[in-house]
Order: sequence, then structure tokens, then C-alpha cells
Amino acid sequence: MFKRLLVPVVALLTFVAVHAAESVLRDDHPDRYVVQRGDTLWDIAGRFLRKPWLWPEIWQANPQVANPHLIYPGDVLNLAYLGGRPQLTRDGPMVRESGDEAITTVPLSEVEPFLRRMRVLDGDAWRNLPYVVGMEENRLRSTESNYIYARGLDAQPGERVAIVRPTLAYRDVSEYNPRRREREEFARGAPWAAHHSIHAPDEVKRSEQLLGYEVMEIGHARVIRGGDPVTLLVDQAEREIRAGDLLMPVDDAPFDLYFYPRAPDAVPAGMEVMASTDTLNATGKFMVVALNRGARDGVENGQVYSVFKPGEAIKDTVRYPNANVLRDLRRDDAYVTLPDDFAGHLMVFRVFDRISYGLIMESQRPVQVRDRLREPFDL
Repeated sequence: MFKRLLVPVVALLTFVAVHAAESVLRDDHPDRYVVQRGDTLWDIAGRFLRKPWLWPEIWQANPQVANPHLIYPGDVLNLAYLGGRPQLTRDGPMVRESGDEAITTVPLSEVEPFLRRMRVLDGDAWRNLPYVVGMEENRLRSTESNYIYARGLDAQPGERVAIVRPTLAYRDVSEYNPRRREREEFARGAPWAAHHSIHAPDEVKRSEQLLGYEVMEIGHARVIRGGDPVTLLVDQAEREIRAGDLLMPVDDAPFDLYFYPRAPDAVPAGMEVMASTDTLNATGKFMVVALNRGARDGVENGQVYSVFKPGEAIKDTVRYPNANVLRDLRRDDAYVTLPDDFAGHLMVFRVFDRISYGLIMESQRPVQVRDRLREPFDL
């Protein structure tokens, strides 16, 4: 009796496994693909999968390679089935051409500035940093090969420091009215760059938490002479340096340029878009956004999230066509909240303690400040 039952059960499980495997593949997926220069891992995954973030589930890494995840131009990817599950295997050329570099997950030009130049300081750590107090010949601005003078710097001649400029202050607000957004400026003895602070209206009770200050590295300088002030020679500058810019140790720690897209184990509660680059509010594909959750919330590089626009609360003018404020306020069904709308997918590429940066990988609608993050899904 048991054997008679076992056969159909095994057949059913095999059918389910094969069906589930097929469901992750695109209908028009290739069985073989030769990696080209200019490809990205996300694009290659999208050729085979309906959900590119499921790449790790089908990628059969080669354990004989030093880094089994790296793919190079000229590699041949073959789709096969192992136990009813799709697997991608790789055949690489015996000799690679000089200059060939591994395929990256995303266009590095979009994220490299945020990997090399951006940092986030916790709390009020910036208040204790040394700062530029003046320039040679009493100039208002300074650049490469110029002397600058700093206070609060304890360094020996020959030491190099990074020059950074505050850009944004990130605050997490528990309650929020999307009809009102405020911009404010902050200063510490000198006019610094404006930063965005997203607030709820004053009449709404709110809980606001400072997550950190973002600073941008704008140059490097070498200590020439100690004292108060310290004399430094600027040996590299991306922007003009001015009084009030801060000094930090040079960050020589290597960072990973290779990210492997995957779904997170869980989405931190309340995770949302805090700010966008180049625009005040809305952004699109291959633009960077800041998120209000970081390493302490379980956020990691490579995690993919779906972005949703919060549904608006609108009045039901069909049932209540005539304006009557007092009546509408007394009726629970006079207003209806629309469902959240899917806006796109993003992938996290740099994580700090309380915030992280994400790159918009796909967008069906503009991604905006206060858009909510959920587990990735396929429409």
C-alpha cells in the first residue's frame, strides 16, 4: 500500500519542482549565452530570469575559480537542468584577452562616486572634526597646490587627510504629511551646503530621529607644518575648498565593486526612500536614492527591494457628491485610501550603520521621497 502511494507522491513532487523551476525562467530565455563587453550581471540575469534577483538560485559557481562568482567577456553560459531545477554553468576561455575585466552587476559609473567619495557620520560626530579656517593670501576659495589652514587637527608633517563637505542631514520621521516638505540650512561658523530635512507638519505629533550626516569627499591635503592653525598643502581637489570644510582620515579601506542581486531575508519595518540624487523629490532608472535603514537593521549590499508609492486618501465623490465637511468627517466611508502602486526595483550597493544607498534598477513610475520598500516581486 505504501509503495503504491509513494509513486504518485514522488511524481507530484517532481512535477511541482519542475513547474516551479520553469516559473522563474523567462519564456524566451536562451539555452546558451556568450558574455559580451558592456554586459552587466543584472542584464544577463534578466535574459534568463523573470526575476533577476533570483540569480544566485540558478548560478552554478565554479569552485575551481578563485572567485567563483566572477564572469568575464567571452565566457559561455549554458542553461541545464539538475534534478528538475535550472542551473547556469560557465565555460570560460583558456586564455583571456589583456584588459578584460569581470562583468559588474550595475554600471559602475553610476555608483562609484558614492563608493569612493560619500560617507555618513553618526549623530553629531561632525562637531568634533577639525575644519578649514582659512586659505593662503586670505583667498575665499582654494584648489590644488594651494595652502590651507585648519584648526583642531592633531597630525604630523607628511600625513595626508581627506577634505569633506556636509551635504545632507538624514532624519527618520514617524508621521508625515506628503503635502508639506521643508528645506532648511545649517551652519557652524561658515555657510555650509544646504541639506534636506523631511518633517511632518508642526500640528502633527511626530517622533524624529537623526540618522546621520552625509559628507562628500572633495579633496586631499598633506600636512606641511603643525601648530594652531595647521598648515596643509592641497594635492588633490574635486571642488574648490572653502572655510568650514571638514578634515577626516583618508579612507584607504577597499570596497567591493561586485554585487550579487538577491532578495532580503526580511524587509525592515518602515523602510522607505529618504532622499534622491540630482532631483529634490523624484528619480528614475540608474539614479541613486538614500534609504532610512542600514546595517543594524539587517540591510546588506546586493539586496533587492520593490518600491511602492503610498496610496493617497481621496474623498468618495460618487457616494458623497455634495460638499459637507461636517458630515464627511463623521462618516468613516467618506474617504478611501487607494492601494500602494508599484514603482520599480532598487538594489542596495552601500550600507552604513543607520542608512544605505540604493540604485534604481527598473522603474515603471518616478521613485519619490517617502516611497515604501517591500520584498521584490514580479508583476
